[in-house]
Amino acid sequence: MSRQPAQHTGAADRRVRVLGTPVDSYPPVAPEAERGSVRRVTVVGEEILHRPCRAAVEFGTEELATLIDDMFATMRVAEGCGLAANQVDVDLRLFVYDCWDEHRVRHVGHILNPVLDDLGPAGRNLLEDDEGCLSVPGPQLPLARPDRAVVRGVDQHGRPLVIEGTGYFARCLQHETDHLDGHLYLDRLAKRDRKEALRRMEEQREGVFARRHARAQELGSRKG
Repeated sequence: MSRQPAQHTGAADRRVRVLGTPVDSYPPVAPEAERGSVRRVTVVGEEILHRPCRAAVEFGTEELATLIDDMFATMRVAEGCGLAANQVDVDLRLFVYDCWDEHRVRHVGHILNPVLDDLGPAGRNLLEDDEGCLSVPGPQLPLARPDRAVVRGVDQHGRPLVIEGTGYFARCLQHETDHLDGHLYLDRLAKRDRKEALRRMEEQREGVFARRHARAQELGSRKG
């Protein structure tokens, strides 16, 4: 999911939430992003983006840890706030996130086999905001989504997780879970808006790819 500037409305506890738990200190760049390697981001039209991902059944493996690190690194280079495994061409129910909410609280983590709670009409309000996608490089269009989300799953070691988000972070949780179900935000747009998004993507994609490449080169040289 594309990153947006954090808004500020005030909150009592602005500590970073890592896997849903507040921590007293956290670096500007997630450690996973520092360790990881950048992978290619899949683009709308590729088959893996348009079918449900398989559930994770193995946990605590080196391969899974490396995938999470690489997804964080890829998300950083692409300047996103969320990234699903099928966006790096891996068929697995996993997404990572590094996203700010409307209270300027930063949320960082990953979740496997996520399932969104059905909050029902009484537990949600629709909020329209611009939404974009790293697999639809370039355009952002207004889309209404519930302003609160609760997602349940497990971490990379198989331990239960419950992640709750409001505002833009709620949008991120819903957007990434959609990816793992084989849906893009384009699928939730009216037909006319979907065509407009794809038209803008064709105009902007080369510029987006060039910026990502330059950013990857820049960050790679810093590591070296």
